[in-house]
Order: sequence, then C-alpha cells, then structure tokens
Amino acid sequence: MPFKCNEPAVPTIQAEDDTVRITRWDFAPGAATGWHTHGWPYFVVLLTDGTMRVERDGEISEVKLKAGDSYRRPAGIEHDVLNASDQPLAFVEIEIKRPHALL
Repeated sequence: MPFKCNEPAVPTIQAEDDTVRITRWDFAPGAATGWHTHGWPYFVVLLTDGTMRVERDGEISEVKLKAGDSYRRPAGIEHDVLNASDQPLAFVEIEIKRPHALL
C-alpha cells in the first residue's frame, strides 16, 4: 500500500539519452513518490539533509541522510519513498540504462 501523502514528490528530468537518465526529485514534507520499480540500476545523491522513509518487501525503514550522501540500488526493486522530515527534501537520481556504454 502506498504511503498516505497530501502531495506527490516532483520529478524533473535534467538529462536523458540512450545511456542514462538524470532526475531531480523534490519532496515537500510528507510527499511520496508512490510505488514504482526501476528498470535500470541507479545512484542517488542527496541535495539536502533529511529523513527518508522507504517501504519495500512489506517492511518500512527510516534513514537519516545528509546533503552529499549517496547510495546505489540494483534494478527491479519495487518500493515507495516518503519525506519523513519537517522540511523539504531533494535528491538527484541517476539511472544507468546501458552500463557497458559508460566504460
């Protein structure tokens, strides 16, 4: 079940080609992405400090992150992400469509 939120997170595609898609995500407090699955492996770089609540595989976890923190995930994980902070949260997501083309 998706997180209950008053407004969705806002994605802005900054660049996209055959190799990568770079998206900035902006979350008001309590905003969520909604359930989704990435078709490609991806990296996330935080632009702000904040607390992310993530639901996947029926479990909810919360993680506090600082601006500049990053993480990566493989393709194929269904999840929902919510800003559990009392201030706006933003990050850049880099999806790698063709990993071998970057070598």
